[in-house]
Amino acid sequence: MAGSRNETIKDRSNYLRGTIAEGLENAITGALDDDDTQLTKFHGIYQQDDRDLRPERGRKKLEKAFSFMARVRIPGGVLTPAQWRALDAIAGTFAGGQLRLTTRQAVQFHHVIKNNLKASIAAINAALLDTLAACGDVNRNVMCDANPHRGALHAEAQALAAELSAHLLPHTRAYHEIWLDGDKIITTEAEADENEPIYGKFYLPRKFKIAVALPPENDVDVLTNDLGFVAIIEAGAIIGYDVTVGGGMGTTHGDASTFPRLADTLGFCLKHQAVAVAEAVVKAQRDHGNRQERKNARLKYTVERMGLAAFHDAVAGHLGYHLPPGRGFIFTSMGDGFGWVAGDDGLWHLGLSILAGRVNDTETRRLRTALREVASLDIGDFRLTGNQNLVIARIPSEYRQRIEAILAGHGVPITESGLRRDAMACVALPTCGLALAESERFLPRLLERLGAVQARHGLTEQRITLRMTGCPNGCARPFNAEIGLVGRSPGHYALYLGASPLGTRLNTPHAPDLDEDGIIDTLDRLFGQYAATRADGEHFGDWASHALTPPSQ
Repeated sequence: MAGSRNETIKDRSNYLRGTIAEGLENAITGALDDDDTQLTKFHGIYQQDDRDLRPERGRKKLEKAFSFMARVRIPGGVLTPAQWRALDAIAGTFAGGQLRLTTRQAVQFHHVIKNNLKASIAAINAALLDTLAACGDVNRNVMCDANPHRGALHAEAQALAAELSAHLLPHTRAYHEIWLDGDKIITTEAEADENEPIYGKFYLPRKFKIAVALPPENDVDVLTNDLGFVAIIEAGAIIGYDVTVGGGMGTTHGDASTFPRLADTLGFCLKHQAVAVAEAVVKAQRDHGNRQERKNARLKYTVERMGLAAFHDAVAGHLGYHLPPGRGFIFTSMGDGFGWVAGDDGLWHLGLSILAGRVNDTETRRLRTALREVASLDIGDFRLTGNQNLVIARIPSEYRQRIEAILAGHGVPITESGLRRDAMACVALPTCGLALAESERFLPRLLERLGAVQARHGLTEQRITLRMTGCPNGCARPFNAEIGLVGRSPGHYALYLGASPLGTRLNTPHAPDLDEDGIIDTLDRLFGQYAATRADGEHFGDWASHALTPPSQ
């Protein structure tokens, strides 16, 4: 199959094996072969280097400071206390004592050196978890509404997320061979369809993301996903799902052929049809996605190019029938809830705000230690949210005070105020090779300055969604935030405003290039206008969408 370089790499990879195993044995370099670095993404692993050290190492004629990021696949973000403790131990042994909660309810480990990579993957597997398909041109971690306070409904949605994740996993044995010393299997061309019955040897044209939402909550930001299942609830029960297709955030500065997009409703499916529908959508994207140009390879571009009706026909060709029209849904919230919430089964759920998802210990806030102690109680479970936060879930009432005491004893607040409550940031520098500007490292200082601006205008208690990324690939979903900041160059960002606080409307460009002071000055002015002219209960994003005139293009 002719196509981009990545298509050639997949073609020659023998179902994602490449020469990864041989490269791990090469002690001369801390890196892997270029082609293998593309294949390891399918295994949940990214090769990175410390960009802070590049200049000095370059002057000394040294190899870049290579290391690896390993991402754990956690369908719906649910971990047992034992699994949390295992991931914490892996962080301490292999990843510099830090875990990072992602925007897809997963955990990432950074700074894993090549010599420790197999041992870290084996330790993840020992915790009954894996990194397979956490990255790459396949379906990635399936998201689900994080807070289980609506017990039976949530359990059903979570079960679907787990079933979708398992059904759409690659079938290749390469992962087990390379990382877990499984028996090696030579796959012949004649065995291709049997080896990968859904994906085929070329897998998908690009990454693929699925989320399951439970209205009226939209904490998974479902319309930003390639494929969404939005529960339709009647008489207190899920009767089926509205199926949404074609969402995605990534774009490229100055390239009009790329753009963020919210998903369209494809139709409605009954509960027992959901997995078959997902497979059919994946196969339609496999067959019709753009394999010539990766920047236009996501499903959103396939739907945009073909049109929704034609794409529906392609899905029906695999499914055997057309979906009836969607039933319709309404969201009333998008962010996470914080503090204690009672479930309908009498158990309690504690939402914790974790800035940029970084679980570590500092001198004043020993978050990692506190969560390890909570996990040692061996009650409930840990649920990662799609907004880089955490829910300590299914807690009997008699444990509430004990958990609060553990958190307070380590300086961990239960809630945050102001913009910190709904802020997200990608990792960006120093480890992301795509970053054009800082994100996670810049976010705390920016929030401190903007917090003072909020207070001056009497807006401290107003929830406003702010999301920042170091580049326009959009990993922290900035284009669906009331305030989106997207890196353009070191210290400079494009400002986007006016998304719906419910995740149902994208924002629009407001200022193309602002430095830190420019961001503060601009938002100071706008917060003042908002405070003076907003309607009762009006959110900042809704106000900005009608009060601000988009700049001429």
